[in-house]
Amino acid sequence: MTAASSLPRIVAVAQERTGAGRWAEAAALWQQVVDLNPVNGSYWDYLAEARYELGDYQAALTAYEAVLRLGAWGKRLADTVYPGEAGYRIARCQLGLGAHELAVAALSRALDLGFRDLDRPRADPLWEPLRAREDVRGMLGILDPDTLSRDEGWRADLAFLAREVRRRTPSRDYDETEFGAAAARLAAAVPELSDAQLIVGLLKLLRPLGDGHAYIAPAEDDQDLNRVLPVKLYLFAEGLFVTAVASAQHRRLLGAQVLAVGEHDATEALAALEPLLSRDNTQQVRWLGPEVLRWPPILHALGLLADPGSVPLTVRFPDGTSGTVTVGSQAGGPRTYPSIPPPPSPTRPRPPGWISLPDTVPSPLPLYLRNSDVLYWYEYLAARRLVYFQFNGVGDHPAEPLAAFCDRLFRFVDRHEVATLVIDLRWNGGGNTYLTQPLLHHLIRCDKVSQPGGLYVIIGRGTFSAAQNTATAIGRETSAIFVGEPSGSRPNFIGETIPFQLPYSKATANVGDLYWQTSWPMDHRPWIAPDIYTPPTFEAYRSNRDPAMEAVLACREHLPGGAGPRWD
Repeated sequence: MTAASSLPRIVAVAQERTGAGRWAEAAALWQQVVDLNPVNGSYWDYLAEARYELGDYQAALTAYEAVLRLGAWGKRLADTVYPGEAGYRIARCQLGLGAHELAVAALSRALDLGFRDLDRPRADPLWEPLRAREDVRGMLGILDPDTLSRDEGWRADLAFLAREVRRRTPSRDYDETEFGAAAARLAAAVPELSDAQLIVGLLKLLRPLGDGHAYIAPAEDDQDLNRVLPVKLYLFAEGLFVTAVASAQHRRLLGAQVLAVGEHDATEALAALEPLLSRDNTQQVRWLGPEVLRWPPILHALGLLADPGSVPLTVRFPDGTSGTVTVGSQAGGPRTYPSIPPPPSPTRPRPPGWISLPDTVPSPLPLYLRNSDVLYWYEYLAARRLVYFQFNGVGDHPAEPLAAFCDRLFRFVDRHEVATLVIDLRWNGGGNTYLTQPLLHHLIRCDKVSQPGGLYVIIGRGTFSAAQNTATAIGRETSAIFVGEPSGSRPNFIGETIPFQLPYSKATANVGDLYWQTSWPMDHRPWIAPDIYTPPTFEAYRSNRDPAMEAVLACREHLPGGAGPRWD
């Protein structure tokens, strides 16, 4: 056996020793591995970890420099080492060696390389001797709010946000000169602006990045700014309607069309919010606009409301009569992404504990509204030889990880009379793209559905982030027929949810730092356009009908290109 051919066996044993924490043995084995293969950065990362755990910081530092030079990539997110992360680990090695000046320089380099998690050095005991230094505090965004006036504090937040945008964003639309000028204008105006108006200003500052993941949200304990209307709004083809209410107090508003907010026409109010909404495309504005319209402090900051505590809504009730109902704002719940405004999530049509219009309709719930709060589930329509799979979030359910669920789903498809698979991504706002690979692999190798007419994907304005990547990959690798309305993101987009806190106000900010290129480099579409266009209508929603599934089930003609299902 040659040395090269023995490498896989040595790697397997070295991984076992690493997993068991047997660091001396692991270090010796990984040294053999990198001697045999010095061009694989992942091997160097394993060696660096073992050396670091043994306290051999100099050897670990040398290995991490190789990781930084070569990169370390794994099939799992946990096995991938970003350049900024490698730079930070080098800084920790320098701390272990007691080389404080070199550690500070390495931290600065890590930030330049895009290091994400500033909370780690803020809390890491190794940095304790250095956290009083002004240069370190500046890099980590550490300040004492009690020593600053309000104006100084907000300006410090603005400077910190501007720095984070500059070092994080991969935006091709980002103009540093224009951004700097806008930030300077906002900083100069701080004394004249309320906290809510400053949040508005920060949102407007992020808008030109072309980053649908970018946002600013007030500190979670801010009782004044985290107030929302206890109604859920959705923009249909016919207009803006109330689709759910938080309690019976506002039950009369269910199904009402919102004609005006305060003194402003609903269309005018939505247009006033448009400059605040970072987006990948205009579908995202249709998705988030009605949600932000539920955020009275922001409406008040924009001059749309006289009082953020009570909001007059002029509506047309389901019986055709019109009137004005004043709705009081209430505290928002725990925040989840997207974080503007406070919950409920825009991707959940029937918020838990609320009264939702579909639940008040005599006809049964359509499939797409039944379990929209569950990450993933499927149902077999035997008469149609069709499996309906609703995929509502790219994550692992505690009871069954996504990979295991996909195994079970396709085992069912293999063992039953199935001619068509429908994947519904309408309510899927994203998650961890790494988890979607098993689904894609199953689709590619499943002969029953991987042919024209065998696979339908329902998309909409809420199909975003990791769900957009999923839809893009399915469209690239299969003959799927897309149904619904355009997706809420681009095939290639800036993304990532890696929020950070502004040091004075404790507001939460997010700026995507990756350019996802799931499609081809020349794909400049603003969205995935459906092959069969079925935009949401209130007429269908109030009757518990699903135009998208109706369109799928109505496809009976077998035309060139496979535009029909195979259940005949």
